[in-house]
Amino acid sequence: MKFDVPEHQKLRPVIQLAPLVDIAFWALMFFMIIAVFNQMEVQVNMTLPKSKTAVQSAQSSGRIVINITKDGRFIVNQKEYTGNGLGVMLALVSKLFPNQQVIIRADELTYHKFVIQVLDACSRANLSDVSFSTLSDENK
Repeated sequence: MKFDVPEHQKLRPVIQLAPLVDIAFWALMFFMIIAVFNQMEVQVNMTLPKSKTAVQSAQSSGRIVINITKDGRFIVNQKEYTGNGLGVMLALVSKLFPNQQVIIRADELTYHKFVIQVLDACSRANLSDVSFSTLSDENK
């Protein structure tokens, strides 16, 4: 049995679905991963201080964001650390990645002593690329 394809069907463009499904799958994965990482740091309920002269710094993809709550808890990647535990974790990270960027997100009502504890832990771990996260003040 011979199956003849009409001439007008031979000339029609063919859309390959397999590559389109692959592209859609990878795009979906990319946006899901980005959403998870952005949500991890936003879930910590904090009010950041405002600054009129804040400048956005260049951020590396593997940065460490240390959240300091107003009651002095240290949270990194949704895991709570004590002062000593944070120092140990930063020392390990420093050994693996010597030029690691650290961003400190402290609540505006956080006592200064908790910020100093994080700065001391970064200093002991030889991490010098430390930035502070603030909100832009709308009344410039």
